[in-house]
Amino acid sequence: MNTLIQKLQSVKNSQELEEIRLEALGKKGIITQKFSELKSLQGEEKRQFAQEINTIKQEFESLYYLKKTQLQTQELQDALQNEKIDVSLFASRSHRSLGHPINYTKDRIIDYFMHLGYELCMGPLIEDDFHNFSALNLPEYHPARDMQDTFYFNDGMLLRTHTSPVQIRTMQAQTPPIKMICPGPTFRRDYDLTHTPMFHQVEGLVVDNGSQTSFANLKYTLQDFLRHIFGDVKVRFRSSFFPFTEPSAEVDISCVFCKGAGCRVCSNTGWLEILGCGVVDEYVFEAVGYHNVSGYAFGMGIERLAMLTCGVNDLRSFFETDLRVLEQF
Repeated sequence: MNTLIQKLQSVKNSQELEEIRLEALGKKGIITQKFSELKSLQGEEKRQFAQEINTIKQEFESLYYLKKTQLQTQELQDALQNEKIDVSLFASRSHRSLGHPINYTKDRIIDYFMHLGYELCMGPLIEDDFHNFSALNLPEYHPARDMQDTFYFNDGMLLRTHTSPVQIRTMQAQTPPIKMICPGPTFRRDYDLTHTPMFHQVEGLVVDNGSQTSFANLKYTLQDFLRHIFGDVKVRFRSSFFPFTEPSAEVDISCVFCKGAGCRVCSNTGWLEILGCGVVDEYVFEAVGYHNVSGYAFGMGIERLAMLTCGVNDLRSFFETDLRVLEQF
């Protein structure tokens, strides 16, 4: 026992302390073996021997826990001292981040259109039915409303399903000519590899009574914009339908991964759908009180462009704050 006490008092770290504990109280430890001798004793002799062993065990355990506390305190102090950071020192290396991929992509889009003289407009996230649907030629029971899959509040208000309501509010507040873009978050009940309940859009609107609102001007603007973002790509316009524009078109670019040859990303078509556009429907102008004007509008998902330009294949990666993804930017 004296040998164990001496060893216990001389240990210098937690590992040595654990070795002494096992030597004394382990399955084959000295004190444990003493207890096994009780089965060969009888009567008073057994009682006295058990009392002596318990006294020895209690004394050892008391010294053990005292030493353990001392070592843990010392090791904590050593760790704090060794890991202390002098915040007054300059870092030897620094890394400049481009920002979150969504913000980086949004800023690139905004910069392009503001250099063309577009005004940056913002609007509320909670909208009413008129601004989100009715004024955009989506009256009640219109089948296109099903595409929105809307989050409604009990009072009939809703989380906006697109940034188009900002266009309506801008036309109500201003008179032509109007040349604006409206970036921001939107909300729909959807969640998978390429959809999330909250996502970001940028929509643009040009309203005037001159040649600046022709479909040819819209086509040129979008072709130049897409080549600004993606480089040397082919651009095509496909006839489509949107309730708030007529005529309407979907805009595709040649696949940035296979260069139009066909791959898994573009479903072997060689094309990637990027945005929608069209000439503003007369009903929209009537809803805001405009007469004898024309205009065009376009809209795109920021996450869609960010996935293609940043090489991210799962939309949810943008919102999961995984540093392995974000540190790449």
